[in-house]
Amino acid sequence: MKHIVVLTGAGMSAESGIKTFRDADGLWEGHDVMEVASPQGFAANPELVLNFYNQRRKQLLEVQPNNAHIALVNLEKNYQVSIITQNIDDLHERAGSSNVLHLHGELLKVRSTYDEFDVREWNHDLILGDTCNKGYQLRPHIVWFGEAVPLIPKAISICETADVLIIIGTSMQVYPAASLMHYVKPDTKIFYIDPKPAIDSNSQVTVIDETATVGVEKVIKRLNERA
Repeated sequence: MKHIVVLTGAGMSAESGIKTFRDADGLWEGHDVMEVASPQGFAANPELVLNFYNQRRKQLLEVQPNNAHIALVNLEKNYQVSIITQNIDDLHERAGSSNVLHLHGELLKVRSTYDEFDVREWNHDLILGDTCNKGYQLRPHIVWFGEAVPLIPKAISICETADVLIIIGTSMQVYPAASLMHYVKPDTKIFYIDPKPAIDSNSQVTVIDETATVGVEKVIKRLNERA
């Protein structure tokens, strides 16, 4: 069974109503990203950061997976499918995808500021005073700017075994995630779906300048034609 690896970014969830990470002015929901997505920001104003993610969490619980999420689930009928996502939402899982790797953390989880491996499910507000069993403040289970991306080695291993790589809704500007496409085999076919593509088509890469829902449908049609 062929192995399809899917790398998804903010554009994957945009049609579900989740805003992309940063607007053109570099702000995220009106905040400088370093204020709300860095260890320094959390140290300077933890309450602001916690409130910011509380709002993101509430928004996530109000939206649903879109047709692109569902189409990727249906791919599992005929292919081995591995999803590597830069998104912190759980829309891939809610749609039914069985193999999802979250590079940048998960919004519906929190962890201890003392022990990064002390992670727990969390679907309500996180406030100052919410602590782990050892008495240390809990924080969002998110990879912030300036922090290591611990799952990158696993993501690289997955990409190295891909027969097809589908990249959806990512600017290809956030590293190390943007480097993953360079770890596939030379004969691996790459499809890149984005309404404002950051790379060009070549012998290996086919660019589809569409939204996620339209682009995924086109890619699946091409895969079926090649099968």
